[in-house]
Amino acid sequence: MAELRQRVAEFVRERVMPQEPVLDGGGPEARAVLAQLRKEAKDAGLWALPHPAELGGQGLPLRSYAHIAEVEGASDHGPAALGSASLLDALMLWRHGSPPVRETYVPALIAGELRACYAMTEPDVPGTDPVRIATRAEPADGGAWRISGPKWFTTGAADADLVTVLARTDGSAPDREGLSLLLVPTASAGFRVVRDLPVLGAAGQAEIELDQVTVDADHLIGERGKALTVAGERLQLGRTLRCLRWLGQAQRAFDLMRARARSRGPLADLQLVQRHIFESLLALRTTRPLVHEAVARLDAGLDARVEVGLAKVAAARTLEQVADAAIQVHGAAGLGPDTPLPALFRTGRAARILDGPDELHITSVARRVLRTDPA
Repeated sequence: MAELRQRVAEFVRERVMPQEPVLDGGGPEARAVLAQLRKEAKDAGLWALPHPAELGGQGLPLRSYAHIAEVEGASDHGPAALGSASLLDALMLWRHGSPPVRETYVPALIAGELRACYAMTEPDVPGTDPVRIATRAEPADGGAWRISGPKWFTTGAADADLVTVLARTDGSAPDREGLSLLLVPTASAGFRVVRDLPVLGAAGQAEIELDQVTVDADHLIGERGKALTVAGERLQLGRTLRCLRWLGQAQRAFDLMRARARSRGPLADLQLVQRHIFESLLALRTTRPLVHEAVARLDAGLDARVEVGLAKVAAARTLEQVADAAIQVHGAAGLGPDTPLPALFRTGRAARILDGPDELHITSVARRVLRTDPA
């Protein structure tokens, strides 16, 4: 496992990171570079490491893959280049999709031939309160569904072939029952990308609109009205994977900070710089066990809501803190385009809001601990 981890780390460092400026820019050139990186990953035997072997992946269990996810995620583009970015969508569709959905889409997702995204959040609806979503799906002829409504901050929507949409099929807010997930091919009539939504200047998010988009009955994911069960399963794994990747990015910022201090002789001797090093190392060393505890519970099939909540808040804070310290040690150079530090800081700051704000996780963990024994 150590040898595989090293190979992935070298691939990300030597092949992916040098292409980050192109990949960040998006468009045809970025797609061409990503396609080449994916071919190289497949040729190197590093493709789709965490996907189940029976679906075309390499079958690494979560506890093993977790150690690789850190180094893979040191670049935002690492998971896409190595074929693991589709893990959440592929598992969701395989576990909860109809036979036609499983057979048509899952192998293509894992092979990198299709790209998928997940649309839950909406304008003017708190992301912490999904029962109030406005998007609705109405029954249509032949058991089909007709979907209408807005979504935003949908990651990767601009380049996606498929989008899983959370919509209300029954009842009304604040009913928890009546929400369903539907898989929508983005080529469907009535689907459009309204605009890009840069996050602190970075691309990758989009606002989308569904206007009477019709999908077949077999594109319902999971049971009708039971979307929150499927979404909860997806969210726990998704948040944990992102925590691992944030750890990898925080470690990258730490390594850059240490190298900067050591290359500028007097800097390493300054106590305030040494404090930045110490506090950053402390954050990394105390956050990593929290994240891997969440991994262990998920891998064992145990309730991990407390552990995932702790890990999510800690990992987001750690990335923001370490990237900020690294920028401070770099001085003006840390603010410009010659290092990845602005992007790493931006990711850390956004992480404290996206995928559930800190406040949501803090209150939900605290309430659960007050009701039960956390041990």
